[in-house]
Amino acid sequence: MYYNTTELCDLFADSVDVVEPIMVNYGGRSSFGGEVVTIKCYEDRGVIDSTLEEPGKGKVLLIDGGGSIRRALIDASSAQLAVDNEWEGIVCYGSVRDVDTLEDMDIGIMGVASIPVSAVSEDVGEVGVAVNFGGVTFLPEDHLYADSTGIILSPEPLDLD
Repeated sequence: MYYNTTELCDLFADSVDVVEPIMVNYGGRSSFGGEVVTIKCYEDRGVIDSTLEEPGKGKVLLIDGGGSIRRALIDASSAQLAVDNEWEGIVCYGSVRDVDTLEDMDIGIMGVASIPVSAVSEDVGEVGVAVNFGGVTFLPEDHLYADSTGIILSPEPLDLD
């Protein structure tokens, strides 16, 4: 489904939070949205990959990687796991790599920066916790909508009909 965050902000101004413009779109989808699944980790991608192995239809993986630009939390293999398991998108407050491959994949991927160095995979991190970055607190089961203009968050799904 296509989402226009500009229109959504106009329609639902009192019920959405707007994430500060710190993200770059790296994925093949310019627009995505869904129920948030949160992860908090720092330079460790193990919990990310194990979460992406789960069914993700209608969901967006939101990763608080502490804003690190030293190690990539998402790469082509992580993105492929997400595509295979029908995730709508990934928002990573951290870095990504394999950007030329990511832009050809049918998934939305937002990140802070790109770097060729991978994060470790030691399964250090928390799933399903409140995280805060970009001026917004993200809770599990919130609803996120993203496009090339920005990212917005709602505690409830927005009625788009």
